[in-house]
Amino acid sequence: MLELELVWAFLFICLISYAGWKVNSLTVSGAIGAVCVGFLIYLGFSWQGLFVLGCFFSSSSLLSKYQSSKKSNLQDMLEKGDRRDIVQVMANGSVPAILGLFQFIEPSVDPTVLLCFCISIAAANADTWASEVGTLSKRKPRLLLTLKKVERGTSGAVSILGTSAALAGATFISIIAGILFSISFYFMLCIVIFGFIGNILDTLLGQTIQVKYKCNVCEKITEKQIHCSNSGTKLTKYSFLNNDAVNLLSIASATILGFILS
Repeated sequence: MLELELVWAFLFICLISYAGWKVNSLTVSGAIGAVCVGFLIYLGFSWQGLFVLGCFFSSSSLLSKYQSSKKSNLQDMLEKGDRRDIVQVMANGSVPAILGLFQFIEPSVDPTVLLCFCISIAAANADTWASEVGTLSKRKPRLLLTLKKVERGTSGAVSILGTSAALAGATFISIIAGILFSISFYFMLCIVIFGFIGNILDTLLGQTIQVKYKCNVCEKITEKQIHCSNSGTKLTKYSFLNNDAVNLLSIASATILGFILS
């Protein structure tokens, strides 16, 4: 019976990942990564965990399509487009997937593992909502540490709209998790707080150690090393992480903080 349930779950995850590829939310490699992440989460947290993951993926995909024409100019600044490849999927999903595998191998009644799983999804969702909604702000965002105004889409920049979206994104996952897992209000509050902290950490890392380049032709600040068919100049000497690595590090850090402090 268990084997049959696993087969049905795997086929369902494959179907959803295929649908993500068909609607241009995932590349082929991204769909493969989504299958791996989804199945590991199902092993540890069953259909409830899979539904929480689905809420993150579906909401972020819808927001990426929302008023996409107003975001088209931002693609010139970003290293990758809005179709997630396997690296992007793993950057956002590897922490909850590892927790799912851990829960499967060592089943525990300790709700801390579940809390950490929900925090990791909330952190990923908060960052995604902040990015997708914040870029629609009519006002230019400001760098978090210096408050200098920069172009929309710049890593490390914040706006009132984007920050509000981040808080809403973490709260959304907290509410879904609270309903599905019947967790306490205290745990729901922890999910909101540390999910939002994950977004703040992502912003700090994005401003400080994420690699950015200045195009030597058009002088635009971009995540792309090659722009206008020329190599750009690295802005910060000590920056070394791309956006995917920043996402992974911020999610992992928020989850660890949640584990320690909650």
